[in-house]
Amino acid sequence: MQKLSENSSPNQVITFGCRLNTYESEVIKDLSHQAGLEGAVIINTCAVTAEAERQARQTIRRLRRDNPTAEIIVTGCGAQINPKRYADMPEVTRVIGNDEKMKITTYQSFDGTAEKILVNDIMSVKETAGHLVSGFEGKARAFVQVQNGCDHRCTFCTIPYGRGNSRSVPLGEIVAQIRQLIDGGYQEVVLTGVDITSYGGDLPGNPTLGQTIKRLLALVPELKRLRLSSLDPVEIDEDLWRLIAEEERLMPHLHLSLQAGDDMILKRMKRRHLRDDAIGFCQRARSYRPEVAFGADLIAGFPTETDDMFENTYNIVQECDLTFLHIFPYSARSNTPASRMPQVEKAIIKERAGRLRDAGTKALGRFYDRLIGKETTVLIESVNGVTSFGKTDHFASVQIEGALDGHIGKPVQVTLVSHNGSDLRGALV
Repeated sequence: MQKLSENSSPNQVITFGCRLNTYESEVIKDLSHQAGLEGAVIINTCAVTAEAERQARQTIRRLRRDNPTAEIIVTGCGAQINPKRYADMPEVTRVIGNDEKMKITTYQSFDGTAEKILVNDIMSVKETAGHLVSGFEGKARAFVQVQNGCDHRCTFCTIPYGRGNSRSVPLGEIVAQIRQLIDGGYQEVVLTGVDITSYGGDLPGNPTLGQTIKRLLALVPELKRLRLSSLDPVEIDEDLWRLIAEEERLMPHLHLSLQAGDDMILKRMKRRHLRDDAIGFCQRARSYRPEVAFGADLIAGFPTETDDMFENTYNIVQECDLTFLHIFPYSARSNTPASRMPQVEKAIIKERAGRLRDAGTKALGRFYDRLIGKETTVLIESVNGVTSFGKTDHFASVQIEGALDGHIGKPVQVTLVSHNGSDLRGALV
């Protein structure tokens, strides 16, 4: 997914991929502006799929046509993993790595003598700094990085080679960031990272994610709404379970990194959970908080996946009552163990991804049906003409008749009256 973000800085930052990239793009905008870099176009790439990289290269070529004299800088996971691929593009001025993009000195060094490629060994990076970001242009919620990198080596994934090993941001830096965002008017914050449930293993005392969030909420009582990015279902500590059960400021929407619903495929992926772990997680969370909504990442057509194995993944959507699905047709990444396994035919991958998307559409419709007639809170995100748009506590999209320009970034109470399958419609209470 591509998102174009601009602020008062003359530099444009174009973001592909995850919420962590969204956060880092805000840091890039601030650092490049402070460094005095002007008129540059910076592409923050994603490498999770071959399609994401194809889209990035296509965008780079278009940007050069639209900006014939601009400095075009490529960074992100794609640039970190394969810098030469981007450096060989005639449209690209410079390629910088994931560590370098977060340093102001990188943008101060852009002169006629600078090397085209500035990418270090990401595995040598031992710390992740909590950069202070004053705001997120045009966004109702802010993202705060609490962790980076991953110590696991799933057989399909290249992200550890783009991000390095797991590194955690100390609590004090997280608190300072959130307080600054609250001072800027934000009421909702998303804690983000590559593998946030591994948080704390590299810090003194080995604090868990749940312990850290508990302390964070106590230290920042002004924070009204908190969300978490993708969770591993077998790495939830007991403090986090208690927060899920008892903390109203923690929104009732949990996104799970499932990838599959078949035990053999999960083992071949080298995941840490099995099918029953995912089902047990959802049952336990729902027993504590019946209204909770689940999102999930699922891969269609992983190597060796048979029809029966796929059916197990297809069926887990309904068994876990998953609502918001992110479906990824399997895409072989170079030099990964999965790329050397027997591959599923592309036509079958496409068909299975389509079936999972259909299952997701039906699940979303069932979820929306249950919400009709209920009063809920909606955080207003944008206004277009006489219609306002926002998200419920469950992260469901809502359209509201009325131009609520003065309420962007603020919650309002609405009654949900109907839906069209993709968006709910609400009336102000």
